[in-house]
Amino acid sequence: MSKRQVVVLWILAVVLASAAFLVRSGSSQGSESKTQRARGATLLADFPATEVAKIQVSSGEKSATLVRKDGKWIVSDRQDYPANTATINDFLRTLAEVKVTDGIEAEPSFAPRFGMDPGAKEEADRGTEVVLSNDAGTELARLTLGKNLEGAADPMSMMGGGAVGRFIRNHADESGVYKVSELFPSLTPEAQRWLDQTFLKVEKIKSVSVSPNAKPGEIAWKVTRPDENAEFTLDGAKEGETLDTTAAGPLKSLFSYGSFDDVVTAEQRDATAKPQEQKTVKIETFEGFTYTLTVTPTEAKKPENAAPDAAPPEEAFLMTVEVAAEIPAERKKEEKESEEDAKAKDKAFSDRKAELEKKLATEKAFAGRIFKVSRYTVEALLKERTALIKAPEAPAAAATTPGSPAIAPPAAVPATPPATPPASPPPANRPVEAVTPPIAIPPLEEGEAKPAEEAPKPAEEKPADTPPAEGEQ
Repeated sequence: MSKRQVVVLWILAVVLASAAFLVRSGSSQGSESKTQRARGATLLADFPATEVAKIQVSSGEKSATLVRKDGKWIVSDRQDYPANTATINDFLRTLAEVKVTDGIEAEPSFAPRFGMDPGAKEEADRGTEVVLSNDAGTELARLTLGKNLEGAADPMSMMGGGAVGRFIRNHADESGVYKVSELFPSLTPEAQRWLDQTFLKVEKIKSVSVSPNAKPGEIAWKVTRPDENAEFTLDGAKEGETLDTTAAGPLKSLFSYGSFDDVVTAEQRDATAKPQEQKTVKIETFEGFTYTLTVTPTEAKKPENAAPDAAPPEEAFLMTVEVAAEIPAERKKEEKESEEDAKAKDKAFSDRKAELEKKLATEKAFAGRIFKVSRYTVEALLKERTALIKAPEAPAAAATTPGSPAIAPPAAVPATPPATPPASPPPANRPVEAVTPPIAIPPLEEGEAKPAEEAPKPAEEKPADTPPAEGEQ
């Protein structure tokens, strides 16, 4: 190869390397997003989370409005019922700290591609809009959260990759849509899911009484017990009536873990409740608490857009709560208490007294509210008196050997003469003879005519002798 050819080849190599570098750098520059927020930056710059005093969450026709009032969060869509402060604070903290994992250049008109179309038919395509304001009503941020980001499937698994983040748009930033690693699972436009779920916690039940339907002045049944470890007994039990401890067992833990589904208005109650089936319940505890409840079933209606073959909706109940208590101010001293024991018991009494006073203040705040609860929550209070009474035991059956079937008494059966065992068959080489057993003829009674003599029977023919077998003599 000549020196000239070598120089030409080197020039071509340099040109090709330069071209490859330009193509690579151009491709890299083309894939780099030009959104306002770069990868790794916080989504909202200098977001004043502590100044937020109002949060509006909406999607389609659903909406929830949360307001901070006197330092406490409330749900204004539910008659200013206390909101779950922990959930709200967690959302605001996450929003202030969330970082961009990627930016996508896209004008606002492309938002539906990311699940941010308010007019979409499918709920998953509408997105969730969030507006945050301060006490003065100034808007601090407006965001729309879209579809979840799905991770790559594990090739060693049949399952998908699962959600790893979410698309989100900041309306103050029109440069594009961002990907973040947070899912914001607590963010919902359903107002009831923002409610503080603190509810009744009835402890150490002493007695429970239930009125008949729509007759609060009467008592359908009442059970009591002498101490918190004893079984209930039925008040006014008649002779032969015994309380079924299995049926009454759930009354011991009534509202130990009470919960509710929603809070409704008086207008909503009047539109759905069945007042003719309302029951009044009174619960007394060994610590001086008295709960007076009303429990009213509602009409179970299918949603308008429900399929014809859809299962009927679960029956719900509306409940009101009134709480009163007489908490002892001092502990009753026991005889011969040592100074050390008295000091320990006084402290335990003082601590419990403080707990009960706090509990009373919390539960008295439920007065005037109408709670929507599931049937499971009040199931034990819906039983009729007959369902609490143990069924009479059946008479004991005749004793039988374990594992053997019951034997019925023998019936009268006419006597049967014992069967005569069959005679042994004659040897094969002897003739067979027919023998008729003698018949006994009873003697004639006096005056009875003698029957005519029967004609003599012909002599019976005897079978011919069997010839001897071959070889026999």
